[in-house]
Amino acid sequence: MKFINLIKSFGRDEDGAVTVDWVVLTAAIVGLGIAVLTTVGGATDDYAVKIGSHLSSQGIKTQY
Repeated sequence: MKFINLIKSFGRDEDGAVTVDWVVLTAAIVGLGIAVLTTVGGATDDYAVKIGSHLSSQGIKTQY
C-alpha cells in the first residue's frame, strides 16, 4: 500500500515541471542566439576587415 501511495504522490508532484519549462526556454534562447550569430556573422566579418584595413592605412600625426 505504501508503494502505491508513493506512486500517486509522484504523479501529482509538479516541482519538476517548472524545471522543464526553464530548460525549454533556455534552449530556445540559445538556439535563437546561434541562429542570429550564424546569419549576421559573415557580414560582420567583412565589415571588421574593411574597418581594420582603413585604420591601418591611417597615419599617426606625431608633431603639431
